[in-house]
Amino acid sequence: MSKTKKIETTYIFGVPVHGLPQKDVLRIIEKNIISKTKKYISITSGELMYNVRRVKFLKDFINNAELSLSDSASVSINGFFRGKKINRFTGPKLLLECSRYGANKKWKHFFCGGADGVADLLSEKLKKKYPGLHTVGTYCPPFRQLTLEEEEEMIKTINQSKADILWIGLGVVKQEAWINKFIHRVNVSWVVGVGGAFDYYAGTMQRCPDWVSAIGMEWLYRFVKEPWRYKRSISVFVFAFEGLIESIFGKAPILGDLFGAQIPGWQKK
Repeated sequence: MSKTKKIETTYIFGVPVHGLPQKDVLRIIEKNIISKTKKYISITSGELMYNVRRVKFLKDFINNAELSLSDSASVSINGFFRGKKINRFTGPKLLLECSRYGANKKWKHFFCGGADGVADLLSEKLKKKYPGLHTVGTYCPPFRQLTLEEEEEMIKTINQSKADILWIGLGVVKQEAWINKFIHRVNVSWVVGVGGAFDYYAGTMQRCPDWVSAIGMEWLYRFVKEPWRYKRSISVFVFAFEGLIESIFGKAPILGDLFGAQIPGWQKK
C-alpha cells in the first residue's frame, strides 16, 4: 500500500497523526476509490494511543496506515504540546461524512461488526438520512473467535459485495487486530475501524451531544453514563500524561497496564 505524501504529520510515541482538514481527507478517500488501491485508515483515539506501547502490533499498524486521524481531544492536545495543530476527525464523523459525500458518487459501503442486527439497522438508518447511499452488505460476527470456515465465508461475502469502503465496528484494539489480520484478503479500496459508531447511528447506544464532543468532554459523558467502563476513561488520562512527559523530555515511562489480558488478541510486548 502506497502512502499519501506531503501531509502535515505529528509523531507521538513514534506513530503518526495527520492534521488534515476534513475536505482533504474526503478527497484522498475519493481518489483512492477511483484508483481502486487497497488502503486503510487508523482512527487514532486516546485509548488507542494508550495501547500503542502496550500492544505489540499497534505501532506498526498505525505507521502503515494511509491516514491516521485524531479521534479524541487528548490526541489533539498532545499535538499542541508539540507545537502542532491536529484537526479532529472522529470515526463516527468520518462515517457520516463518507455517507453524505459518497451518496451521489455511488460509493459502495459494507458494514462489518456490532451485535446481531446492528449493522443492518445502521444501514437502514443511514439510507434514510442520506438518500442514494449504496450499502452492498453487512456482517455481524459472533462474540468469539471465528472458525476457519466462518472466516472464509466472511471474506467471501465481503469480496463478492465489491464494496469500496469496508467499515469495521468491533471496538478499540479488536477492530485494529481484525484489519491487521485480514487487510491482505479483502478486495476493497478502504478499510476503517470506527468502534461505537455502529451503535450510535443504529440507535442502540446513546451518543453524547455534539457540543460535549466539541469541547473534548466525551470521556466524561461516557464515564457518567457507563461508570463500569472507568478503565477506558482512565487510559485516556494516562496517555495524555505520558504524552506530555514525552513532549518535554523526549521519552516517557509506561505507567502501568489497565487492561492486560482482558482483551482477546492482545500480544503483550
